[in-house]
Amino acid sequence: MAGLIITNGRIICPRTRRDATGDVWIEEGRIVDIELQSSPTNSGGRNKSASMATGKPRNQFEEIDARGCIVSPGFVDLHTHLREPGGEEAETIATGTAAAAAGGFSAVCCMPNTRPVNDNISVMKMILERAQATGSVRVFPVAAVSIGSRGEQLTDFEALKAAGAVCFSDDGKAVRTETLMKNALEVAKRVGSFVSDHCEAWNAAEDGVIHDGSVARELGIRGLPRSSEDSMVERDIRAAEQTGAHVHIAHISTAGAVSLVRHAKQQGVAVTCEATPHHFSLTDEAVKKYGADAKMKPPLRAASDVEAVVEGLADGTIDAIATDHAPHLASEKAQGFAAAPFGITGLEAALALALQQLLQPGHLDWFRLLELLSSSPARILGRPDLGRVDVGAWGDLTILDPNQEWVFRASDSFSKSRNTPFDGWKFRGRVRTTLVAGKVVFEAGAMRPGGADH
Repeated sequence: MAGLIITNGRIICPRTRRDATGDVWIEEGRIVDIELQSSPTNSGGRNKSASMATGKPRNQFEEIDARGCIVSPGFVDLHTHLREPGGEEAETIATGTAAAAAGGFSAVCCMPNTRPVNDNISVMKMILERAQATGSVRVFPVAAVSIGSRGEQLTDFEALKAAGAVCFSDDGKAVRTETLMKNALEVAKRVGSFVSDHCEAWNAAEDGVIHDGSVARELGIRGLPRSSEDSMVERDIRAAEQTGAHVHIAHISTAGAVSLVRHAKQQGVAVTCEATPHHFSLTDEAVKKYGADAKMKPPLRAASDVEAVVEGLADGTIDAIATDHAPHLASEKAQGFAAAPFGITGLEAALALALQQLLQPGHLDWFRLLELLSSSPARILGRPDLGRVDVGAWGDLTILDPNQEWVFRASDSFSKSRNTPFDGWKFRGRVRTTLVAGKVVFEAGAMRPGGADH
């Protein structure tokens, strides 16, 4: 693998707290040297003609000039739907990971609600083989908690973990009972993993379509109350406290749930959680404008819930920004609001929304924003070799232009699906280049041929 130097970029690494202009040297997929030109404590620098780590001359390295751009750790998405196997008409591993690369993500965790469900080694093996052959970024499969995600019998956690599962989830459904959740957490702890739960009471999940509030009443649509999420978050925290195991709350959306997680963390419970860009960018009012393209689970909530999610992202209660990228065919979303499936695409607009809603208004600084997108999800996955710009780490990097103005067009997406409320939104700040193991997988709107090593 040829060497690469990323020159003149503003290197921001939340893990090492580095914020300085400099060059990043990559060889054989890993960062081998970092030359700082300037920082608050280091004025000036040196113009090296060779890598101090390898002694190889500069002319043996390909160069990417990142002047005016930020060089950050590659983003890691804890919650992505790639649909393959079984849903290839809406997305494939190839198209989904291409969209991920375009969004600055160097790694994605693919959820198990495929057809068939990823609840056994054969499905796991197929996903990993397809990712190796066609994927642009690292693909980390999430295995089902229960067989068929039916909430009855646990899958073989040990075998699935050995086969490549990074965690366990009955995605789209909460782990059905508290007893099953405790059992799952105990086994996950034993095999060195964790459970990610979609917190929604089963009876409410069968009834509600959007948030139970004024918009639901105005439109005459069945509502899903906050208590549906809050009660399950409370249950999962209790189970984690009793077992001493790690539970992860997926796509948190209510003020009550954020408060429950904050309190649990203060008590030392091993709980983490994620929030999506749509839950910190939109309220349930968006349903009136965007229709089924604003239909998701958990639903878009009230303004007070959005404020609580933003506060949780700022104060450390919420650990990660995850997209919950959920592609669907246009024909499915056109069935009418009640019949349309839940979910929107999210990989390619995630950074722009985070910049617009969190960084530019001053809710977060660069360190915190990039921590939420990269180093914190890598930490949750137990991958210290990812999520940092540091010597010895993998050369998984995102180069972004914080000042580029652009319009997100769903028709230009690398995803096979177009179900998003953000089509036509104007943004400032865009991914320019994404690298995986020192290889450019996305650059200036075009994919490089070939996939990533996983």
